[in-house]
Amino acid sequence: MRKYLSLALLVVAALSLWACQPSTPEATSTTGTTGTDTPAPTDAKPEEPASTNPSAPLTKEPMPLKFERDANGAFKTAPPDAVLPKDGDKVAVLYTSYGNIILRFNADKAPKHVAQFQKLVEEGFYTGTKFHRVIPGFMIQGGDPNSKDDDRSNDGMGGYMKDGKEVNVPAEFNDTRHIRGILSAARSNDPNSASSQFFIMVATNEGLDGQYSAYGQVVAGMDVVDAIVNLPRDMGDNPLEDNPATIIKAEIRTWPLEELK
Repeated sequence: MRKYLSLALLVVAALSLWACQPSTPEATSTTGTTGTDTPAPTDAKPEEPASTNPSAPLTKEPMPLKFERDANGAFKTAPPDAVLPKDGDKVAVLYTSYGNIILRFNADKAPKHVAQFQKLVEEGFYTGTKFHRVIPGFMIQGGDPNSKDDDRSNDGMGGYMKDGKEVNVPAEFNDTRHIRGILSAARSNDPNSASSQFFIMVATNEGLDGQYSAYGQVVAGMDVVDAIVNLPRDMGDNPLEDNPATIIKAEIRTWPLEELK
């Protein structure tokens, strides 16, 4: 009797320890060649879609560039600590189905990542891609060419291919903190596996600092990033089919932008 009682107590104790373990969502892959992890947040994956009433995208056509400024001339939709580009600097404009986002680059911190991103924008690579992974309190992730098709199961597995081989960018870890508004490169467990996928932070995550190559920052349009990160999503953190967050068009422009003067 004591033997069975002891065994039962051990089983109960084991189950109790298992139940107390922290839960993190299973990260999706950044590339089809490696099939390993992208940054994992600390919040738990929802057990069901966030909403049964998805919000429809605002537009299927690029919206005009228009951002309100405060009394000091700063954009009201800039994240805290945003640094405006200098005259003559290159910036990226992402025209999404939920509005527009302007990104400046930190070429002094991660020149190879900046060059890759700018090249892909200018080639039209990102046109039609979707933000395939959105996690409130963490980040939005996009840049996968697989997200252009109707097969949602392979979203997060693609990268920039040339001559049948994925083009990767070597790690450029730097001292940029992963705070709200930061643009950084998604990758697998291999530090040198970044390709076309990127993510934009919606909150600070110190665990990514020095582990992912940060290479830019939102300077206007954080309200759009917030709208995207809060979209109803499935178990893979992919926005539901009825509310895709699509990059309608992307451009590399020279600062200052004429429309915003």
